[in-house]
Amino acid sequence: MISMAFCRIERGSLSSFNRSGEVNVALNLEDKKSIVAEVAAVAATAHSAVAAEYSGLTVGEMTELREKARSEGVYLRVVKNSLARRAFEGTDFECMGDDLVGQLVLALSIEDPGCAARVVRDFSKEHDKLVTKMVSIGGEKLEASALAQLASLPTYDQAISMLMSVMKAPVEKFVRTLAEPHAKMVRTVAAVRDQKQASA
Repeated sequence: MISMAFCRIERGSLSSFNRSGEVNVALNLEDKKSIVAEVAAVAATAHSAVAAEYSGLTVGEMTELREKARSEGVYLRVVKNSLARRAFEGTDFECMGDDLVGQLVLALSIEDPGCAARVVRDFSKEHDKLVTKMVSIGGEKLEASALAQLASLPTYDQAISMLMSVMKAPVEKFVRTLAEPHAKMVRTVAAVRDQKQASA
């Protein structure tokens, strides 16, 4: 089972911790294959992706970000850029490959197209060390400035609600149209009755 947020220590020989609490480890070939397979499986079905620099975030802040991502249906992972490039091959996010440089955390939208962007946007409002570098949706790589637009996309529930309201309006009009002849007939009968009573 693929975890929504990566929070385990990879197997391998432990070398050091970086400032954000990520463990720098020497990965063997099997570990690398496993990571690539996991990220590729998520990327194959994800709606969108956000790559952001996280240098300067504390261990506690990274934990908070992971928890937020998990609760919002976002797959969040720090992975070596070379492995991320390999994992994105053949997916909609292959276009991000050349720009995967620096200390990046990857956020992939699982639930709806805007959820990863919302998590990164909201978190970066209070943690300015999290800096969006690029986003991708529909096979297109977009500048970091597109984050706000992507984040504004409706959630799944909001989209369903909007669709239902659009569908509801014509149905209500149709029902009124069907009811109108009956209402008109009732008014006509009432008018005839009133006229008869008045002339009696």
